Amino acid sequence: MATMVLVRHGRTTANATGVLAGRTPGVELDETGRDQAQRAGQRLAGVPLAAVVSSPMLRCQQTAEAVLAHQAPGTRSLTEDDVTECDYGAWQGSSLKDLAAEPLWRTVQTQPSAATFPEGESMARMQARAVAAVRRIDAAIEAEHGPGAVWAVVSHGDIIKSVLADALGMHLDLFQRIGVDPASLSIVRYTETRPYVLASNTHAGDLSWLVPAPDATGEPGADAAVGGGAGPREDTVAPGTAAASHHRVDPALPGRP
Repeated sequence: MATMVLVRHGRTTANATGVLAGRTPGVELDETGRDQAQRAGQRLAGVPLAAVVSSPMLRCQQTAEAVLAHQAPGTRSLTEDDVTECDYGAWQGSSLKDLAAEPLWRTVQTQPSAATFPEGESMARMQARAVAAVRRIDAAIEAEHGPGAVWAVVSHGDIIKSVLADALGMHLDLFQRIGVDPASLSIVRYTETRPYVLASNTHAGDLSWLVPAPDATGEPGADAAVGGGAGPREDTVAPGTAAASHHRVDPALPGRP
């Protein structure tokens, strides 16, 4: 079973000013975002990644470069269109404050499965393409590199939230309950039985526990351990760090550009 690390891009100039960037070209990381991306890369430095897959948007490409800077030379780098930002259509480029006054805003908050952005795509379509893409890539990486492979995908807030919702078995209408901050890391492992969400919206903590032991001890099987299992091997978790997920609750905003 390969393991997927979902990396949201670092903070952008649009994030900092409350603008829904969408697919606007040229939106890049601000100074804070560049620092965040470097920290994300440093957290993954001890985990040999089979590949780093990125949305084609500049902010994701910049974050992916920061992750790759801490990996071995020659680590595979791929761009995947199907993990790109949601097409927010006519909403793109508008301020979140103005969009909150639109009738569609409430639908996005309470029933996103019914939301289609004017001149853009539906949130259901967004989730379908993203989930299909990461599951396809995950299967290909496992087939090539084996069940202990770990890979990263750098994408956007709504995309990652929709992938996590699918992995958790949540209806899309509940996905606004999930927080995904800039440069946060979330971790999913797919199996024949079910996906496992190993972490969500993490900002700190050692990740060496993701590296499989030579005998694969401690890796979850296709079945869930009754009683919760033993967790990562103690010698793979650095003292004073957390392998568990860290959540931060923020208001649910569409796009979190």
